[in-house]
Amino acid sequence: MDIDIRGPRFGAALTTVVLAVVLITGSGPLLAWQALCFAIGALAGVARSPYGLLFRYVVRPRLGPTTEVEPPAPPRFAQAVGLFFAVLGLVGYFAGPDWLALTATACALAASFLNAAFGYCLGCETYLLLRRATGGGTA
Repeated sequence: MDIDIRGPRFGAALTTVVLAVVLITGSGPLLAWQALCFAIGALAGVARSPYGLLFRYVVRPRLGPTTEVEPPAPPRFAQAVGLFFAVLGLVGYFAGPDWLALTATACALAASFLNAAFGYCLGCETYLLLRRATGGGTA
């Protein structure tokens, strides 16, 4: 079942704020929260992630009906990529080196900002490229 494209973008906006706060404060526990959100989005789907549920029950009822939907697989893959970078960041924050924490968090922040601000999902585009490269089509 396709998903409202506004949901992942809303989640990306919240993720951008969370990751910016992580970079400013150096909060490993806050990055752990974001990693958990990424993990739920990757395993259960973005609609079932904490930000997806917030969108569904609080934000979406206040919006008009959507005219654009997308398949759930690309955003789900993007969540897995975000999880990878969040885990790298956690390794850096809790075991070192500091540059790993900052770089991995900054990469995840850049990707989430691109999605939130411009609707360009790096993880989704990577998913589509991988599907085409392996002969799997576009979705």
